[in-house]
Amino acid sequence: MKRVYLLAYPAGHSVSPAMQNAAFAERGLDVRYEALEVPPAELPEVVARFRGNEVLGANVTIPHKLAVMPLLDELTAAAQAIGAVNTIVNRDGYLVGHNTDADGFSRALADLASDPSGRTALLLGAGGAARAVAFALLSSGVARLDIYNRTQERARALAGDFQALGWIEVVTSEELPDSVSSADLLVNSTSVGMEQGGVTEDISPLPVGVVPSGVVVDLVYRPPETRLLREARVAGCLTQNGLPMLIYQGAEAFKLWTSQSAPVEVMFRAARDQLVPR
Repeated sequence: MKRVYLLAYPAGHSVSPAMQNAAFAERGLDVRYEALEVPPAELPEVVARFRGNEVLGANVTIPHKLAVMPLLDELTAAAQAIGAVNTIVNRDGYLVGHNTDADGFSRALADLASDPSGRTALLLGAGGAARAVAFALLSSGVARLDIYNRTQERARALAGDFQALGWIEVVTSEELPDSVSSADLLVNSTSVGMEQGGVTEDISPLPVGVVPSGVVVDLVYRPPETRLLREARVAGCLTQNGLPMLIYQGAEAFKLWTSQSAPVEVMFRAARDQLVPR
């Protein structure tokens, strides 16, 4: 049996094992996907074990998408441009870092029939997922991308890395309400509102009373509707949670590990079954 792993900390919330194992079974592959809860200090040791013949590769999520990069032998052009890795492929002991998040986000946004080209977008957050979303949006031709992050230095670093791709601005807390009101598309890449340890904090990453008016995407998928999405839906916005992006990036990773197309509908069904309250 071959194995694929998820590097996360914490790891208990992920539905990736359910959706990927369903995909492997659908394709008749003797592969097992397992989530590993890896504290940052143990990351180098764990990644080194992925060079074994029994390991096809791994997915990488919070908080390891940037920290894992120097531990790999090669980065694809997309991973280098984005500055984050979410997928590792083991080629006979040689570890290659990929990023499928940007393609996954673009494919998910297409499900909404929402073309960001020529539009104004606001991105909340500046981590690994935010970098992939920023790359995808700027590559698709957004007219302007605003970045807001509680730590302004991280937002400025992200903006600096992508400024050659288009018009990108860092907004302050004082400027955030105006940015929200003018954005055609708002994307939350932070973990605000995410269920953790079985508990969901019903809070929004936006200031109280600030509600978007365009398309709203929250990369959180547990719970299926965060407070941000609920308030946006009530306000008449077109909304989407993070599940489609998760599935589509996972489908790209599946293809990289197996050289086979992913059974996307099977993955959606397995993930949704995993998210049903029990």
